[in-house]
Amino acid sequence: MAILDDLSGFEFEDLMEDVFRNLGYENVRQAARTADEGRDIIMEEVINGTHRAIIIECKHTATVGRPVVQKLHSAIATFDFDGPKRGMVVTTGRFTNPAEEYAGDLQQSDDPYPIELIDGEGLREIADDIGLDLYNGRIEILCQETLRPYDPAVDIDAPVQEAFRDINNINTAEVPTPHSQVSFRPVVTITANTNAVFKTSVGVIHQINDSTQFVIHAERGHPKVVDDDVGTLVTENFHATVTLDIGEFTESFDDVEEHRFGQTQTEYKEWAVDHLKDYHTTTVTYTGDNNVTYNKTCEPNRSDISVQSIEPVYLPVIRQTTELREYSYPHEYYAAGPSRVTLEDGIHRCVHCDTTGVDETYTYCPNCGAIACNRHIKTERLEEKPVCTGCAVTERFALQTKYFYDTENLNTFREEYADMAFYQKAMENTWLVGASAVTILLFIVGLFIIGGIL
Repeated sequence: MAILDDLSGFEFEDLMEDVFRNLGYENVRQAARTADEGRDIIMEEVINGTHRAIIIECKHTATVGRPVVQKLHSAIATFDFDGPKRGMVVTTGRFTNPAEEYAGDLQQSDDPYPIELIDGEGLREIADDIGLDLYNGRIEILCQETLRPYDPAVDIDAPVQEAFRDINNINTAEVPTPHSQVSFRPVVTITANTNAVFKTSVGVIHQINDSTQFVIHAERGHPKVVDDDVGTLVTENFHATVTLDIGEFTESFDDVEEHRFGQTQTEYKEWAVDHLKDYHTTTVTYTGDNNVTYNKTCEPNRSDISVQSIEPVYLPVIRQTTELREYSYPHEYYAAGPSRVTLEDGIHRCVHCDTTGVDETYTYCPNCGAIACNRHIKTERLEEKPVCTGCAVTERFALQTKYFYDTENLNTFREEYADMAFYQKAMENTWLVGASAVTILLFIVGLFIIGGIL
């Protein structure tokens, strides 16, 4: 059965680089594609605490003979590495008997530079372990790990309770349990190095030596780099993942969704290389030998960009909705144990205007369940408690608007107001009383001035 036939030799090397990285080898990288001296990929493994270099020759051919193995043995011997070394030949086809005999003799004689042979059948076994599609050369995403959707030390609705503590006139102990939904969304953390030198007749005009790590949304559709705070949330909590067990999380959340990775690991690598090419492309101005100023666009080649790691994980999105009388308050955030990045805060938001944010003051109206800012919260005249402008019944007394929970309260106050003495009715509008007092005082002062007393 033919495998990976549509790949070029260089594409096969790229694929093998990804394969060995997925198998857990360290510092996996490709040698320069020109004059590679018989070594295509270089990587390291740790044996009993000692780093050992592995030099790999990739052959995308039907058969591999003894000369290829011999050439690799010489390349291992001359490879500059302070420690033990061994070799590996990988092919999509098969090895000839002389090639297998040569590698076997190295093993039996305890040669310091042994060589392992991996043929097409061996690749099939590796494919099962890492999700390699042998027909198109793509490595699938195999991921069962997620960041923690909640802090196990507290209740799931603790973030909502914390948010309601900022709201005036509400007893958080009486806030009903919110409806909780978790969506496990795939993300990929990519680490890559970009090294490029741009020269003209005057010498080096631009140089890139950059190590980059970024996180991308990995659902269906075009990949997108996450916001900085979300990227930090992922990278700082990557060490504290748990198994994505839908059954377990169903016991804790009302609704559970799992979104699949939209593309293969290979496709995310290709996208990352294109992204970094665009990111590092810049126009440089320099002066030539003839004292003429030139502009040159410096764009790194794909070979200048080396993807060091592609780490998939699920990022939980928690949406908790609290129902308070006539209103619903959503609270949505990315979660990683006790750490969170808020997506939507419907609690710190006035239901009557665009006022939002934790720096504002909000008050709860027990009459209708509204959370409102200071401009839309008034004091109920009869009970002297907060009522929002959206539900209050109003009427003017002593030329000032009064707010009431309902018409029953309004009628009760009408009766009280009717029985009040004149000065008590006047005090229902303290601003009017104050202005009248100032006016009278100014009138008296004016009379004294006219009469020559002052």
